[in-house]
Amino acid sequence: MHIADGILSAPVLAAGFGGTVVIAAATMRKMDLDEIPKVSVMAAVFFVANLIHIPIGPTSIHFILNGLVGVILGPRAFAAIMLGVILQAFLFGFGGVTVIGVNCVMLGGGALIAYFIWQMRHRFPSGDRLEMVFGAIAGAVGVSFSGVILAAALFTSGDEFWATAGYALAAHVPALIIEAIVVGACVTFLKKARPDMLAGHVQKTYNKSVA
Repeated sequence: MHIADGILSAPVLAAGFGGTVVIAAATMRKMDLDEIPKVSVMAAVFFVANLIHIPIGPTSIHFILNGLVGVILGPRAFAAIMLGVILQAFLFGFGGVTVIGVNCVMLGGGALIAYFIWQMRHRFPSGDRLEMVFGAIAGAVGVSFSGVILAAALFTSGDEFWATAGYALAAHVPALIIEAIVVGACVTFLKKARPDMLAGHVQKTYNKSVA
């Protein structure tokens, strides 16, 4: 889903870098040192998932897992994805240097939206499948948001990209479905094995009365 160099207009590129600076500053405030290992691990997960590309016509799809990153890291998800995007650009040439800002907003923004969806589960009565459902929705919405930003960036860069914008958005429908299943399954596993790894996890304590 990365956008390559030489496609977007200068105003869109500038808006991407500006948005990245603002969002990074807001989401990385007061980050503790003990959060860095978790952020680094999820950055690696995002990095590796993006290496698998499936070509579809003039574009390609791949695992993004920004929804999973958002569900696990919460607001810190943007930092993890920003790190992954920068490393991908410099090490493998994914996207490019000039589009780092747009790619960060596109992919990291999807992670933040996924986290917002994930947190909405607290508004509903708890159930056996509540986390799985909201995890799946978060995974799907994360990809959907990134797809919309991708299409918008192409659409605003010139009418010659309008057809490509629509095609790229439609091509990621399979990824949306797959990531919903993957994130839902991961959330179900973590809920049982390591619930403390999920963002917004509330540790329940029980007070036993003394007879």
